Amino acid sequence: MDWILQVFDPATIKSVFTQFQVEMQHPAFWVAVGKIIWINVLLSGDNALVIALACRGLEPKQRMWGMILGAAAAVILRIIFTGIVASLMALPYLKLVGGLALIVIAAKLLVPEPEEEDGVKAASNLWAAVQIVVIADIVMSLDNVIAVAAAANGSVPLLILGLAISVPLIVAGAALIMALLTRLPVLVWLGAALLGWVAGEVIATDPAVLPALHAFFGGALGTSLDGIFASLGSGIRFTGDGTGGEIVCGLLGIVVVLAVGAMWRRRSMASHAEQAA
Repeated sequence: MDWILQVFDPATIKSVFTQFQVEMQHPAFWVAVGKIIWINVLLSGDNALVIALACRGLEPKQRMWGMILGAAAAVILRIIFTGIVASLMALPYLKLVGGLALIVIAAKLLVPEPEEEDGVKAASNLWAAVQIVVIADIVMSLDNVIAVAAAANGSVPLLILGLAISVPLIVAGAALIMALLTRLPVLVWLGAALLGWVAGEVIATDPAVLPALHAFFGGALGTSLDGIFASLGSGIRFTGDGTGGEIVCGLLGIVVVLAVGAMWRRRSMASHAEQAA
C-alpha cells in the first residue's frame, strides 16, 4: 500500500509536473509521445472493440458515459501498471526479457487472426459496463504495458501524457481505427517495425547487455565506425555515448521482427487455407 500512497503524494505529483515542464521543451519528448500513441493504437484494437460491445446494451445516453468512465478508469490503471513495469525494467536482464517479449508481440501483430464469434456480454447497466471495460483492459493490455513502458524509457510524464491521449482516442474511434488499419496494412507493418526498433533499443540499454555492447564496439571496430560517421557529419558514436550501439540494435530489431513476422504470417495463411480447403 505504501507505493499507492507515494503515487498520490502531493510532493510526488509536484515533482512529476516539474519534470513534465522540463521535458516538454525538447522535441524528443513529443516524438516519444507520438511513439506511445501509435503503439497503443496498433495494440489496442481488441480492447476498443470489447469496450464497444460491453456498452452496446446500454441506453444511448448511458452508452457514452459508459465508454467515457471506462476509458478514464482504464487510463488511470494502465498508467499505474505501466509505471510499475517501467520501474522494474531498471533491474538487470528485465529489459532484455521485455525486449524479447516486444519482438514476439511485434511479429504477432503481422499475423492475421482467424475470425471468431465474439462472446463479450453486453452490460445491463452503466456500472456493470464500466466494470467490464476496466477488467477487459487489465486482462488484454499486457502487451501494451510492456511496449509503452519500453517506449517511455522511464519518463513518468511520457507515460501519463501518451496514455491519457491514446486510450480515449482508441475508445472514441475504435471503428475508424480498425477500418483504417484494414484499408492500409502498411501502417501495421510500420508499427511492427517501430516496435522492433523499440525492442532493440530496450535490449541495448539493459544493465547486463550494455557493458558487453560497449566492449564489442569499444575497440578498433568502434573507432573505425566513429570515423565513418564523423565524415558524414553525424553525431552517432560507438565508443563515446554508445548511441551507435543502440541504433544497430534497433535496426536489428526491425529486421528480426519483419523477418519472423513475415514467416509467421506465411505459415498462418497457409494453415488457414488448408483448413478452408
